[in-house]
Amino acid sequence: MQGTSAISPLTPYFLFSDRKDIDAAQLVALYRQAPWANTRNIEDAHEMLSHTDVVITAWNENRLVGLGRVLTDYVYRASIWDVIVDTTYQGQDIGTEIIQRILQHPDLKRVELFWLCTRSPDFYEKLGFSSKEQTGMVWARSKHARQE
Repeated sequence: MQGTSAISPLTPYFLFSDRKDIDAAQLVALYRQAPWANTRNIEDAHEMLSHTDVVITAWNENRLVGLGRVLTDYVYRASIWDVIVDTTYQGQDIGTEIIQRILQHPDLKRVELFWLCTRSPDFYEKLGFSSKEQTGMVWARSKHARQE
């Protein structure tokens, strides 16, 4: 695993990695803690990982405790998705470290704009993200399927 970071002598030791070969079952267990992702399954998570450009994970020994992923063209735009930290480990700056590692990742050093969707804007604003310049729209397949 790439890079390590100790939180403090009294808290668990976390390893951070940018390897994509993670156990999809562990990822789905992490997703089950979030209302926006709790219906995801192992097969789809495995395929999603294979099509993701950059993944940053956080580990407590062999346990996946955090993840953030990026889709990008490596030059102009990158979108950050699925930033999640195990509820047991929240409040220990793991999410902040995942975002910092994404923004500083060597493969993403040329990207001029990072974009994300969130239900927690306060967290991201503390890290320098702004909602003032955002415009966007969403098309949801599930919504349109009900209309057919």
